[in-house]
Amino acid sequence: MSQVATTGEADTTGPGVPGSEPTPYRWRWLALAVILSAEVMDLLDALVTNLAGPAIRADLGGSTSLIQWLGAGYALAMAIGLVTGGRLGDLYGRRRMFLVGVLGFTAASALCALATTPGLLVGARVAQGLFGALLLPQGLGIIKEVFPPRELPAAFGAFGPVMGISAVGGPILAGWLVHADLWGTGWRAIFLINVPLGLLAALGALRFLPESRARHASRLDLPGVALVALGAVLLVYPLVQGREQGWPAWMFVLLVAAFGVFAVFGRYQVRRQRAGLDPLVVPALFARRAFTGGMVAGLAFFTALTGFSLVFSLYLQLGLGYSPLRTGLAGVPQALGMVVAFVLAGAGLAARLGRRLIHVGLVVVLAGVGGVQLTLRLADAEVTVWRLVPALLLVGFGMGLVMAPFFDIVLSGVEPAETGSASGTLTAVQQLGGALGVALLGTVFFAQLEDQPAGTAVRTTLWAELGLLVLTFAAAFLLPRQAREAEPGQH
Repeated sequence: MSQVATTGEADTTGPGVPGSEPTPYRWRWLALAVILSAEVMDLLDALVTNLAGPAIRADLGGSTSLIQWLGAGYALAMAIGLVTGGRLGDLYGRRRMFLVGVLGFTAASALCALATTPGLLVGARVAQGLFGALLLPQGLGIIKEVFPPRELPAAFGAFGPVMGISAVGGPILAGWLVHADLWGTGWRAIFLINVPLGLLAALGALRFLPESRARHASRLDLPGVALVALGAVLLVYPLVQGREQGWPAWMFVLLVAAFGVFAVFGRYQVRRQRAGLDPLVVPALFARRAFTGGMVAGLAFFTALTGFSLVFSLYLQLGLGYSPLRTGLAGVPQALGMVVAFVLAGAGLAARLGRRLIHVGLVVVLAGVGGVQLTLRLADAEVTVWRLVPALLLVGFGMGLVMAPFFDIVLSGVEPAETGSASGTLTAVQQLGGALGVALLGTVFFAQLEDQPAGTAVRTTLWAELGLLVLTFAAAFLLPRQAREAEPGQH
């Protein structure tokens, strides 16, 4: 689930009826069902192109960077959009922005399914990410407004099973859709399935979602958004395209320029706050050790997490010749490990161990990735997924232990008034890490694949994975030892 905080007092009325009484109890749970359906759409679309990428490239053509852009374009657009998506709901109404988001996401999904060129498909994926970034914050904001405090734990607790089912079943469903080739649609079915889901979500939103907005909403910072977007694109583009173009000097210039743009953004935020305007990110956050450490740790960890999923999927298909369906089934152990870790963390493990749980989780992930390395080296061409199951279970279990307490612990190091800005920024960093994972580790893998067997290519890439995990482990020492008590759903 995208963890986006919304702030401000809300003016919540009944389902689309201005001035009506607060939402009756029966509508609250139906509203939650609508919001969860939109979450499922996002979760599935964040995963499917890892499985379908080779099939898409075989059909549409294009270079190997197409596979990377299918994931990086979506995640990058999501990261950029999330920094202001929640504020649009505060300003113009969360129900209205939810409808715009879900209908736009549905239309972009249809465009993905109809794409006839790589460029058109990547553009449609970017549109999906932007509309998803508008869609997701509204649902969380509505939940916080229509559920009384005593029911919030149950409402937000519903996200756990949905995320677990999506993590396990999503790749299998995507693989089956590509494999089944329903009515000759092939890979296009993974996007076409969003059309009925999106239309049902839109109808449900019209009927069951209340309109709400913040009475004192923050003003938009469009120049700040533009700077963030420019810096993110300058960072990701060379990582994806540099290999294919032989790493000309101007690619390195773009990478350096990206950090310059982010520095300009920081100075601009300080000036904006001094002028009495609402900054996109509260500048004081960058002086807090917990927040800066959380950004570094989060960026490294989510880069590693997303990159591992992509590279493992590519290895199975390009190296071992697995079908998309078989590849989706092969990822089940990792997903199950993650689900079990979330359950244990939610049962009190996170509260007892605090920051130590993150370090324990990282050690488990390191052991799992090391296990994958060792299995691939020992088995070589005779490797099977069954031999990888123990290591994949460790990878998933460790990743779940890290993710479960991460946001709460990082946000414990900021002031309560800064929580909204910090939460939105961390969620955007999570998505940016997803884009970097596809760009960075995907580039390492494809560079090795040019003159090395797939087994050698994936083992080399896993060394980069291990480096990112070690960086995460070191940065996590900057985080608070324990998460403070917070209202359910605050983050």
